[in-house]
Amino acid sequence: MPAAASIVVPTRNRAGYLGVCLDSMRTQQVDAQFEVIVVDDGSTDETPAVADGAGAKLVRIEARGPNAARNAGLQAADGELIVFVDDDVDAPPGWLAAYLDGAQRHPDTDAFGGPIRARFEGRAPRSCGREPAPITTLDLGPDDREAEFVWGANMAIRRRAFDRLGTFDETLPQFGEEEEWLTRLRDAGGTVVYLADAQLDHRREDGDARLGALVRGAYLRGQRLRLHDVRRGSPPSLARELRVLVGCGWHTARYACPQGLVMGAHSLGRVRATVRPR
Repeated sequence: MPAAASIVVPTRNRAGYLGVCLDSMRTQQVDAQFEVIVVDDGSTDETPAVADGAGAKLVRIEARGPNAARNAGLQAADGELIVFVDDDVDAPPGWLAAYLDGAQRHPDTDAFGGPIRARFEGRAPRSCGREPAPITTLDLGPDDREAEFVWGANMAIRRRAFDRLGTFDETLPQFGEEEEWLTRLRDAGGTVVYLADAQLDHRREDGDARLGALVRGAYLRGQRLRLHDVRRGSPPSLARELRVLVGCGWHTARYACPQGLVMGAHSLGRVRATVRPR
C-alpha cells in the first residue's frame, strides 16, 4: 500500500544536524503511513550510519546539489504527498499531520509550505531587532493563505504535479533553487498554499550560530541569490546594490549591531556577483 507521505531530507556532511531532524520525524503523531528518505549528496561523514540508525531509507548520490538530491528522493519515494525538509530542521509532533490535513482541505492545490522559525542554539550574535534572522525563515501569518513562494526547508508537493511539470532544475545554484519549480507551477495555473499549522524550527547549533560562520554563509547566499535575480531577468542595478551595502554599514554603526555585519556580508556577496558574475 503506498505511503500517504514521503519525507525527503537532502543532506551533505551534517550528520549532527541530520540526527536531530530524523529524531523529530520519528515523533510525528499521524495515523497514516509515511516514510522518511535521506538523500546523501556526497557526504564523507557519518551520514549513512545516522540515517540507518533512524530507520530511514538511504539514497546516495554524487555531490550534485539540493535540487538533484530532491529529485533523487522523489524517484525513490512511494508517497502521494512528497514533503521536503532541510537537514537542519526540528519538526514538532503535529507538523506532518498539518500537511496531511491541509492537503485534504485543499484538494485542488499541488504545493504547500509552512512557517519556518529561526532557532539559534548557544551563543548567537546580539541583535538590535531591526534586521531579519540571518537564516531562511517564513512567516505569512496565523491563517492559511495562498502564497507566491514557500521554501524547500519546509515544503510539500503532490506527486501528480511532478508528473505534469517535471522535476527540479538541477543546474541552478544553491539557495532559492526551488523557486524556479514553483514559478513553473504558478505559470501553469497552479497554486501554492501556506499552511499556518505546519511550522518547524530552522536550527543553528552553537558553532554555526556565531558571527564568523553566519557572515561566511551570508556572503555565499548573497552571491547565489543575485544569480537567481539575473536568471529571472530582474537584477537590481549595481548602484542599488551599493546603496544597500552602504545602508548595512550605517545600520551596524548606528545601532552597534553585530548582526548588521551579517546583513552587510549578504549585500557584499550580491555586489561581488554583480561586478563579477559567474
